[in-house]
Amino acid sequence: MFENIIAQDAALQLTEDISAGRLAPSMLFFGPAASGKGSAALELARVLSCENRALWNCPCPACARHRYLIHADLLSLGPRPFAAEIAASGAAFSRDPSSAATRLLFIRSVRKLLSRFSPVLWEDDSKLGKISPLLQSLEEELDEFEAESGRTPEDSGGAASPLEKLISVILKNAFKLEDEGVGDLIPVAQIRRAAYWGRLAPNGRRKVLLIENAGRMQEGARNSLLKILEEPPASLSIVLTSQQREAIMPTILSRLRPYRFLKRDREREQEIIRRVFRDSAGRITENLPAEDKRAGADQAPAGLISAYLDSFLPQPLEKLYPLAAFFIASVARTAALSLKKKGVSAIPADLAALGAHCAPIAEAAGFERALNARDVITAVLSPASNFEARSFPRFLRQILDLVSHVYREETGPCFIAHNDIWRKYTARAEAAAGVWNQSPALALEALFYRLKEALCEARS
Repeated sequence: MFENIIAQDAALQLTEDISAGRLAPSMLFFGPAASGKGSAALELARVLSCENRALWNCPCPACARHRYLIHADLLSLGPRPFAAEIAASGAAFSRDPSSAATRLLFIRSVRKLLSRFSPVLWEDDSKLGKISPLLQSLEEELDEFEAESGRTPEDSGGAASPLEKLISVILKNAFKLEDEGVGDLIPVAQIRRAAYWGRLAPNGRRKVLLIENAGRMQEGARNSLLKILEEPPASLSIVLTSQQREAIMPTILSRLRPYRFLKRDREREQEIIRRVFRDSAGRITENLPAEDKRAGADQAPAGLISAYLDSFLPQPLEKLYPLAAFFIASVARTAALSLKKKGVSAIPADLAALGAHCAPIAEAAGFERALNARDVITAVLSPASNFEARSFPRFLRQILDLVSHVYREETGPCFIAHNDIWRKYTARAEAAAGVWNQSPALALEALFYRLKEALCEARS
């Protein structure tokens, strides 16, 4: 069991707890993005349903359904990125179309997205009518892929096979479905429906409820979840995932057994990219300036795997990176000029450091200096394609990564305080776009002015 979870002690802990019969009814898997939390939860569901010895290649019907993520005793919900994994998995299949492993990898990646639209979770939801045609198309396309996936490019005389075209269509529809149907917060209605489902008898040995990024629950959803955690059904296991343990409400956290997933070292992550996606990690930083590669994937909190998946998105890291640098340099320059008008003669050290690091990156990418907020926003939105495919949150995180990288090189209390300013207002911008449906353009313009004012006020 857990043979597909590489280099994580949490998998060993789970194996020991299952073997000893001490597995808790409710658990928290926490750790950085792409550290295997979701995969471990799905594997746990298969293990608990297995009719034999729970080996990955077990031929029992329950394991077969879990491998394809179609078992009725598994219910998954919660926001997370899907399209990047689908794109990377489709590329892996194209590189090795004769492999059963890459075929299953692609099918599972699409099923992870489709699982978010279980009738259990969407019953009587008015939004389902809008996305139903897209959902049905994606289901039919995946069925066609499963039926036709024995074909290879050689079958079509070297031309692009119908299967490769089908993967492109699936990817296009997956991006659209994720964009239109997957929210940023877990609604209370879904938790209530999941709780009702959890109290029904399982079809097999045991039910598993998986709630990913559980820290993003609405307040009412937290209260509903707490009720089922207080009295969990005997036949239900509940797994929550989160990047930070502290993101979970203390009253919920006290009812969960924690399993910590660590950031793997670079060599292990390269091995996973090679084994799982049949690829290397070279594409991640190939378009970054040489002096700034360490500010990219190597130093990103989520690591190489997360950056590798990101590289398959319409707005990959190498595209967002100079845009973030341009935005930071523009804010720093505007704040410095505003302070100069107020009589501050010397440019503050933190603003100077941001400008010195980020301005050359922006200039190398062809960005000209801009002092007007509207000009800055216009210059960012065009190459970002108005932040399509839910790329605005990743752009904001890239801003924070760059600022944190610059401030790590400096010393003094002001850098800590000003780093907090950037974190506070980028979080507000992400909430404005993700929760209140404000356009990225308006959220970014508000972020520009708030940062400029806060950085200036910090010296008054």
